[in-house]
Amino acid sequence: MGLHRMRWRFYRLIRDVHLYFGLFISPFVLVFAISVFFLVHSWLPRIASETSTTRVVSALPLPGDLQVLSGRPLIDALKPTLEKADVRGEVGFVRHMVKEEKLIIPVTIPGRETTLSISIPSREATIVTRETGLADALVTLHKSPGQHGPDIRMNWFYMRAWRWMADATVYLILFISVTGIYLWYVLRAERSVGFILLFAGALSFFGMAYALSH
Repeated sequence: MGLHRMRWRFYRLIRDVHLYFGLFISPFVLVFAISVFFLVHSWLPRIASETSTTRVVSALPLPGDLQVLSGRPLIDALKPTLEKADVRGEVGFVRHMVKEEKLIIPVTIPGRETTLSISIPSREATIVTRETGLADALVTLHKSPGQHGPDIRMNWFYMRAWRWMADATVYLILFISVTGIYLWYVLRAERSVGFILLFAGALSFFGMAYALSH
C-alpha cells in the first residue's frame, strides 16, 4: 500500500508540473509557431503597412580609436553615440566606409528597423526609421536566438533576455515531452493507441530526414 501511494503521489506531481510548465511556456511556443508562417510564406499579409521617418542628429560623440576598433569592441565603443542619437536596439553590424568617412549602423527592435548614416568629419547622422509591423516583429524574434554573427550579436540586453527565454522554452519542451510520455505510459488504456502514434511520428520524421539528406 505504501509503494502504491508513493507512485500515485509521484504521478500527481509529474502531472501537475507537466500542466503548469506547459501553460507557462505556451505563449513562447505560440510566438515561435505563428512566426513560422510569416517566415516561410511570403504571400501572407503583414498585418500593418510599413512607415518610414527620417531625422538628422548633430554633435554626436565618436570613439577616438575608431580606426582600429572592430567587432564587439567597436559596437561597445559606439554605445554613447547611439544613446545621444536616441537609438536603442540590437546592432546588426557596423560598416566603416573609410574613403567616404562614414559609418553605417543598422539597429533593430522587433517591428522596427533604424539605420544610422554617420558622417565622421561632421559627426552628423541621418537616421531612417522603418516601422515594419507585428509580423516582422515575430519573424525577428524567431530568428534572433540563432548563431548569426556570434562575435557581435546579443549586444542589446532585451535581446539577450529573449535568448535566455528561448533556451528555457526548449528545455521545458523537452521536459514536457518526457513527462508526457511517462503520463501516457502510466495510463494503461491508452498504451496501444500511443504506440501507434509514436511509431507513425517516428516513421514520418525519419522518412523526411532520409529524403532531405539524399
